[in-house]
Amino acid sequence: AVCTPECRCVPGLRLYSSAVSLLKNKPTKSALFWEMCCDLKRRFLLLYATQKGQAKAIAEEIWQQAGAHGFEAEMHCISEMDKYNLETEKDPVVIVISTTGTGDPPDTARKFVKRIQDTTLPPDHFAHLQYGLLGLGDSEYTFFCNGGKTVDRRLQELGAQHFYDTGLADDCVGLELVVDPWIDGLWLALSEAFILQKEKESMSCNADTVSSSLSAAPPDMDQLNLSTEVRNLKLEDEGVRSSDVLSHKLVDIHLAASTRDTEPSLVHSVPPVSQSALNIPALPPDYIEVEFQDTHGENPHLSSLISEGTAFEVPVTRAVQLTREDAIKTALLLELDIADTVFDYQPGDAFCVICPNNVSEVEELLQILGLSEKGDYFICVKVKQGTKKKGTV
Repeated sequence: AVCTPECRCVPGLRLYSSAVSLLKNKPTKSALFWEMCCDLKRRFLLLYATQKGQAKAIAEEIWQQAGAHGFEAEMHCISEMDKYNLETEKDPVVIVISTTGTGDPPDTARKFVKRIQDTTLPPDHFAHLQYGLLGLGDSEYTFFCNGGKTVDRRLQELGAQHFYDTGLADDCVGLELVVDPWIDGLWLALSEAFILQKEKESMSCNADTVSSSLSAAPPDMDQLNLSTEVRNLKLEDEGVRSSDVLSHKLVDIHLAASTRDTEPSLVHSVPPVSQSALNIPALPPDYIEVEFQDTHGENPHLSSLISEGTAFEVPVTRAVQLTREDAIKTALLLELDIADTVFDYQPGDAFCVICPNNVSEVEELLQILGLSEKGDYFICVKVKQGTKKKGTV
């Protein structure tokens, strides 16, 4: 049998046919050949909505990785509505969208959002749609990831279904903490979506075939038994795969707010690292180079640890907590005494504050990482030369 140009076969179905052939100790039935996988890559629609380019860079990374995982991504800016049509889209849709202003969708998504917020649309308008959404935001702002949440909520209201959990990445703590594992898990979720899609098509096709064959001739019992065994094999494998997904699912993509001490403090963190949910990657990402530098017991000056500019040590004279106790993050107003420091600055300049860490927390972290023997080393972290990952610098 030869696949048609419209075929969206799913890799792995050949395994079912082979397994049945072994069980029956005879050649695979010709009726199963239509299920065999072809070499065509499975297509999905990839949309991005960006304000400053970050969402586009992440979408391009997904697009680049798709081929290696057996997929073909058709990528468009969400504003290019003349190049795609969600009303007739049959394949999975992946959306990467950022947030701008005070929780607004990016300018490139305004027309799209306006269209889907049309109150005349029926609740099943997107009932055919399977999608996964990755939202980008910054929890320093009140309406975190609201651009993505707005689109996600409205698609659900119009009947669309998730084939993959929504990811919300926080630029305040590092987008990669959510983006990288979300992309890693996307490929399994897409494979699951295509398998389910193929099974629905198979059931529909089988129903039509059985209906016509019953009226034409008595059924071949041997062939029906074989088809039943194929279905059982699929269901058993599906069960194993589902349990594996549940036990090895992505890390929770929603960052939980940690409990806060009732009194603001500049000298200790609450709760300590040893009592917090600490997630540390086993190895640095492929594009990161980590070097340990032995200081031989020397304690270099703070300025030597900063690659650019000049470092000043100044006292904190006042600290006022600006946020409420139930805020996700604590914001402090700090007053620094720079009376004895001479330097030039202009409006728009930025500075960073380096604070000492609690010794017990540092020791706890080193022990978890298995680096207790290198506690006095300095670590140099830099992007590897020649990396192709977007937005690393």
